[in-house]
Amino acid sequence: MSSVQSQQEQLSQSDPSPSSNSCSSFELIDMDAGSLYEPVSPHWFYCKIIDSKETWIPFNSEDSQQLEEAYNSGKDCNGRVVPTDGGRYDVHLGERMRYAVYWDELASEVRRCTWFYKGDKDNKYVPYSESFSQVLEETYMLAVTLDEWKKKLESPNREIIILHNPKLMVHYQPVAGSDDWGSAPTEQGRPRTVKRGVENISVDIHCVNDFRSVSLNLLQTHFKKAQENQQIGRVEFLPVNWHSPLHSTGVDVDLQRITLPSINRLRHFTNDTILDVFFYNSPTYCQTIVDTVASEMNRIYTLFLQRNPDFKGGVSIAGHSLGSLILFDILTNQKDSLGDIDSEKDSLNIVMDQGDTPTLEEDLKKLQLSEFFDIFEKEKVDKEALALCTDRDLQEMGIPLGPRKKILNYFSTRKNATGINRPTLQPASGANIPKESEFCSSSNTRNGDYLDVGIGQVSVKYPRLIYKPEIFFAFGSPIGMFLTVRGLKRIDPNYRFPTCKGFFNIYHPFDPVAYRIEPMVVPGVEFEPMLIPHHKGRKRMHLELREGLTRMSMDLKNNLLGSLRMAWKSFTRAPYPALQVSEAAEETEAEPESTSEKPSDVNPEETSVADKEEVLPINVGMLNGGQRIDYVLQEKPIESFNEYLFALQSHLCYWESEDTVLLVLKEIYQTQGIFLDQPLQ
Repeated sequence: MSSVQSQQEQLSQSDPSPSSNSCSSFELIDMDAGSLYEPVSPHWFYCKIIDSKETWIPFNSEDSQQLEEAYNSGKDCNGRVVPTDGGRYDVHLGERMRYAVYWDELASEVRRCTWFYKGDKDNKYVPYSESFSQVLEETYMLAVTLDEWKKKLESPNREIIILHNPKLMVHYQPVAGSDDWGSAPTEQGRPRTVKRGVENISVDIHCVNDFRSVSLNLLQTHFKKAQENQQIGRVEFLPVNWHSPLHSTGVDVDLQRITLPSINRLRHFTNDTILDVFFYNSPTYCQTIVDTVASEMNRIYTLFLQRNPDFKGGVSIAGHSLGSLILFDILTNQKDSLGDIDSEKDSLNIVMDQGDTPTLEEDLKKLQLSEFFDIFEKEKVDKEALALCTDRDLQEMGIPLGPRKKILNYFSTRKNATGINRPTLQPASGANIPKESEFCSSSNTRNGDYLDVGIGQVSVKYPRLIYKPEIFFAFGSPIGMFLTVRGLKRIDPNYRFPTCKGFFNIYHPFDPVAYRIEPMVVPGVEFEPMLIPHHKGRKRMHLELREGLTRMSMDLKNNLLGSLRMAWKSFTRAPYPALQVSEAAEETEAEPESTSEKPSDVNPEETSVADKEEVLPINVGMLNGGQRIDYVLQEKPIESFNEYLFALQSHLCYWESEDTVLLVLKEIYQTQGIFLDQPLQ
């Protein structure tokens, strides 16, 4: 799963660049000048380090109000914890620090902000410290009450702030070298604008990642009735971080020693991301990955229930790129807690081109172990029995260590390449937590301390999830490619995940990593994936235009071919007798008319087949409960100009795609009987 990176909302205000020699160039802040002092309204901010720079981001209005109420409650702030951002972050009020709840993240400073100054380059307002803001507020109160302005203050870092009047307050930075001899700071350099309060600063925002932000917006536009009737709540999106634990094993240091110094950025990207694919095919790191993913999913689910004890909704999961493959393997190897499920439905069917099967003697000869054939013959061990033997069984037969390892590895590899054993489900009675042998098919061959997964993947023990996901969404997924490379030619139409009812394979048409799933279920039929509707309805205009031009060209082609065919028939027709000239003329006139009325006569077989494909429903099996599995996004107009230029970008488009988010929301809410306000066409 690819980890969803939080794209933070940044506070910005446009401002014309002032000149340093004109007071009229200072930004005039609209404030009511009067003799009555009114306390400033504070707002809470937190600090994020973005591109090695401090960026102060406002809490949304609801969170800021909760923090302010806790601050003014009169209780000791030490040890006081306030949940924010929908419970994803906790603010420790006494420490003034913000901590992530469900994932590892550097803690960020929190500040109760009342006074701000504008930065030099990015024109973003930066809050003063709470202590200095209090000094500014006290000075401002005296100036308003006594109507005495031109107040000058010195900040802790020896910068000058001057309050000229309620509408003009400026901040001077110290000039370089001005205090080398201990001289006092002066009003030199370019002044900054000083602002009191958060008026005219947009703070009613949700500082969340793109996927969650898009989801909140779509709820307002497409599920407004259900929200007004309080039928639904929002969908929470929690990332599962497995990439960092994998790269904390020390392998990055080992890789750095052997990485070439050229094209540094590309090699860093390769080591950091693409290399995970090779890790997943390594027995050592594959076990680390699946353990990390499953344990994180269970930990986050448990923690969420602890913090939300009244939660009654379902849980769905989504994986991006390699993350979707990891989830697919984990879900494939789950065990339904109910023991009456037919185990025949919980296995993938493989169709392989076997060819001539070699005998046991030929296999041993290939391994250069022919001298042990007599031992197996004496023990009446054939190929099938040998495939079931463990290391201890071979040791008891007197097979040395080296040949034992060769034999076990050989038959394990052949088993992975030729089929999947049917798993034997354990009865529901007994402990809720499965035994070690239940982590994957109990009938699979044992190889040392590991069990074969049975679909060509390296041998790992698959942990069990403590909940049953409603739907599995795969974004830009290489599942189809990996299954094919593992030797899987066809997915049994009756197959479904043991614990998950739904499966949607969502991809961008230009995504170089994405592959389809449906052709593996119905290999003998060619058909298009489901086109995901635009979130505003209809198809994108350039796609409709393209389809219109295609239909027009086909009509012109059919008419032209029909005309040429009629001309050729007229040219090759034998001459009629003189008495039948009038009849021939009538027939000649009638034929073009019938031809123009029936352009399908050009190729009736192709037309009839096309009509059947449009009318007849496509059976894509039970992997998604009988529904379609493959769903393709509509490319944007600019993307259609050059597929290669936008290929890499298309692999990352899902987290900010309104069409993707709307499909996810639609399917999730449908499980609760909630539908869109207006169906999309």
